Amino acid sequence: MNRFSLLVAGCGIAWTIAAGAKPPTPDLPPLEQVAAAIEAHPTVSGARAGIGLEEANRRRLIAGPYETSARVMAQSRHDSISSRNLGEWDFILERGLRLPGKTALDQRLGEQAVDQARLAVGDARHEAGRTLLRMWFGWLKAATQAGHWEAQRRLLARQSEVMARRVHLGDAPRQEAWLAEAALAQAEVALAQAAMRVEIAAGELSTSYPQVKLPLAIPLTEPAALGNSAAYWLARIAEHNHELALARGEALRRRTAAERARAERTPDPTFGVRVGSERAGAERVVGLVLAIPFAGPQRAAAQDAAIAQTEIAERHAAAVERRLAAESAAIYAAASRAHSGWRLAQAG
Repeated sequence: MNRFSLLVAGCGIAWTIAAGAKPPTPDLPPLEQVAAAIEAHPTVSGARAGIGLEEANRRRLIAGPYETSARVMAQSRHDSISSRNLGEWDFILERGLRLPGKTALDQRLGEQAVDQARLAVGDARHEAGRTLLRMWFGWLKAATQAGHWEAQRRLLARQSEVMARRVHLGDAPRQEAWLAEAALAQAEVALAQAAMRVEIAAGELSTSYPQVKLPLAIPLTEPAALGNSAAYWLARIAEHNHELALARGEALRRRTAAERARAERTPDPTFGVRVGSERAGAERVVGLVLAIPFAGPQRAAAQDAAIAQTEIAERHAAAVERRLAAESAAIYAAASRAHSGWRLAQAG
């Protein structure tokens, strides 16, 4: 396995090593270009817009679902004694009042959603960086292979010239010249294919990340061996993994939503003030209005659904944690073993 396979196989570990290296790694793009490319990527800018969305939802949850409403009723009463129609009216101003425990839960739900949106931005940056790293080393590998094939073509071209001269002088059979020409033709075909791969990789990288400028030449350096234990890297990957943080955050948010559904089993009251006029103003009415809905099976079912969603989110977070642990162990093993393989290949 060559150094490109090593770095791509352990891209998360390799990027961390390269980013933390104190002098900058010469075979990676400049960090300022990388930062600009990642921040300008559509997935990252879309995730940033999600923060604004969740902040608006947080304000909505804090404000609550109730608004002040006004009701006006007018009617006419017929007095059979006086044979008169008496005008009457009622004006009611009312508003639902959210219980204090529900207000705190709604605020917590809004804050957790904003935290999830911020984690989603970090996850988008992480995935954009991984894709950039893969494309960069794909282009670098293709360019290096094209350079090797160009050197091979020049060597075979000289050998073909030497063999043609020897055949002309009668020092070698013509079959040897044919073989040399065939080897040169094969090298030219391989060079053309390598150049095509370079063009495809460069176009893919430049289109996806236009802020990253492809240099004319890149000095190749030895890949760094992993300097810490497997436990260190596995803990570091788990600590900074946004997918795992998102799964755990979703489980936490679902638990809060289940608490909110449990609190909703106690209905919110509605308070109001009533002002009215009856019998053409002969009677004035001032009063208070209180409405309390009765909790039914719908609220209980909503709570059961929220509890089930919490369990699903917790199981998903556990599955993500287990999968990432297995993937991280495999990445570490591949990166560490590939470094030994690269040294053997270089010696060979």
